[in-house]
Amino acid sequence: MDGVEILETEVRALIRRRGLDPLRDRRGVQALVADVLADYDERSLLGSVPVLPDPPAALKAVLDAVAGLGPLQRYLDDPEVEEIWINAPEQVFVARRGEPELTTTILTEGQVRDLVEQMLKTSGRRLDLSSPFVDASLPGGERLHVVIPDVTRRHWAVNIRKYVARARDLDDMVTLGSLTPAAASFLDAAVRVGLNVLVAGSTQAGKTTMLGALAGSIPARERIVTCEEVFELRLLHRDVVGLQCRQPSLEGTGEIPLRRLVKEALRMRPDRIVVGEVREAEALDLLVALNAGVPGMCTLHANSAREAITKLCTLPLLAGENVSDRFVVPTVAGSIDVVVHLGLDARGRRRVLEVVGVPGRVENGVVELADLFHRQGETLVRGEGYPPHAERFARAGIDLPALLRAGR
Repeated sequence: MDGVEILETEVRALIRRRGLDPLRDRRGVQALVADVLADYDERSLLGSVPVLPDPPAALKAVLDAVAGLGPLQRYLDDPEVEEIWINAPEQVFVARRGEPELTTTILTEGQVRDLVEQMLKTSGRRLDLSSPFVDASLPGGERLHVVIPDVTRRHWAVNIRKYVARARDLDDMVTLGSLTPAAASFLDAAVRVGLNVLVAGSTQAGKTTMLGALAGSIPARERIVTCEEVFELRLLHRDVVGLQCRQPSLEGTGEIPLRRLVKEALRMRPDRIVVGEVREAEALDLLVALNAGVPGMCTLHANSAREAITKLCTLPLLAGENVSDRFVVPTVAGSIDVVVHLGLDARGRRRVLEVVGVPGRVENGVVELADLFHRQGETLVRGEGYPPHAERFARAGIDLPALLRAGR
């Protein structure tokens, strides 16, 4: 055994003896590792243990092993890394600002399983043959997704999506180049006056980041209830309640789907409802909530703003045979006010591609849209359309025509 292995073995023994929880008491473990390292250095001077060539590096390696994710911890600590995924033990990838790269990290099958088991300890979620998928939130806010064989061909597939807080409000989105100041000013006003916003885009387009930035424009006096499959949003408001789904138990009971969360949120006196993402029949419950007069926003996977509205007109039909498009289509037209569509450019940068208004009109079963902002080359320019509910802007003392003229 080399010096680092000896140090790690001694630290693990002391953690067990003292009953420390490395995941919940990281500071206590840090102090313990520092004490053991000091004692180790004294013994190394006497020649009883090998000398550590780089004590600070040894301390970090041991701390990462016992209280972090071992070989993966350096990627979690790297602010440039947005996501980590493992296709096979010898194939560990990371994404830096949208660009994927194969790392030099090589694991074993046992290490991958041990890492996943460690990550799931505090989540209360399980992974076995009867439940080969898991979606969980890590203590640091990262989102974990794991799939095991025989759903995968041979190896465990692991994804860790980090919460990279580069944008907390719309001004940050302007700084990052995703939005123009004019579009950001309009969206800020739209959220403040209570318009319902749908954020659409492809995977990794930055939908959750945009949702959080838009939520930053919600007035501080309002109460927000968020509904997510796994906690990802981090809102800085003083009055926020976050709800997340729950998987069924081993007996198949106790599951709490997103539909239930949206229904329960309405009983919690919300001034705003924020739904992380709608994928299935919960779209109906969201529309019912928005149609009940509770302003809100959510995200949805789609290739354009038009397709996002079309998809939102289709998903509620999954709720049951008694749900008709004759009810859903006009409800979508009357419930959604603004659609923000995002995408990735050729260099992997996240950009707002278009912002459209939903005036509330339906023509031959098609929801009418109004072009508010669209991409013209590298610039987001003002379109010819107007958003709905101009009276809300007027009541708030906002000159909507002047606000939109600023984007020309």
